[in-house]
Amino acid sequence: MEGGNRLFRYIGGRLLQSILVLFCVTVFAFMLIRIAPGNPAQMMLPDTATEEQIHEMEIKLGLDKSLPMQYIQYITGIFRGDLGFSTTYRVPVSDIIPSRLISTGKLTLATVICGCLISIPLGIIAGAKRGTAIDFFAVFFALLGQSMSPVWLAVLNVYIFSVWLGWLPAMGSGGLIHIILPMVTLAYPMAAEITRISRSGMIDALGEDYITSTYAKGIKRSVVYRKYAFKNALIPVVTLVGLQVAGFLAGTVIVETVYAWPGIGHLITQAVSNRDYALVQSLLLISATVFTIINLIVDIINSFIDPRIILE
Repeated sequence: MEGGNRLFRYIGGRLLQSILVLFCVTVFAFMLIRIAPGNPAQMMLPDTATEEQIHEMEIKLGLDKSLPMQYIQYITGIFRGDLGFSTTYRVPVSDIIPSRLISTGKLTLATVICGCLISIPLGIIAGAKRGTAIDFFAVFFALLGQSMSPVWLAVLNVYIFSVWLGWLPAMGSGGLIHIILPMVTLAYPMAAEITRISRSGMIDALGEDYITSTYAKGIKRSVVYRKYAFKNALIPVVTLVGLQVAGFLAGTVIVETVYAWPGIGHLITQAVSNRDYALVQSLLLISATVFTIINLIVDIINSFIDPRIILE
């Protein structure tokens, strides 16, 4: 019972922190986009628009009001489910984001599954068999993947598999074949980092005193690896995977732009370049919400893996 109360208090505290973070994000997103130069009302009109026409558009968009009033309207709109009107697409923001979020979600899911299926077994086995050929391969795999720039890797993949070999499309999202190149571009650096972390975690876990005690009790090495060492090596891996998932869902700007993948990252670049206040604010808020939710889920999972976390 006491453990359950501690867990609820821990989750409650994390929820309060998340709410505070999201509130701060709304303030910063609201202010930063307005500090930047440019007038969205003017961008919606032709170059020949007069000052009166620009002023009328500002009134229509609510930009003539004071900043506190604009912020209050922004916050109350969020609670009503109204994220504002996109000056770029001329439709409500709530009509744009869902399809883009689904597109990014598909890419994220494929990337995480591919990356984890390769990296976690490779890192765990390399850590358990330190100094062997598979350990050398895992270290080389991790070093190579982490030294590659996503931009360089994306361009290289396009050149090899689209231009040179002609096997895969270079851009778009027409079918499953279109997801391969952006998935590989994201999955390899992710898999490299997870391999390094899981290998290090396994090595550290196997060096603990309690592992020596299990050997002294005559427990089989395979059981020690699976039941004891792997569990503790998993905590940093879960944390890293959670951060990667949050980052992907918040928008992989470079990869989605290179491959013209119609996701959140690609939408962010368009919104910023067009000074689309409502769209930028909503995307920043969604990105922050994804990060806080994923981090909360990761903390809860880690507290089940190692109950000592909720005591800290």
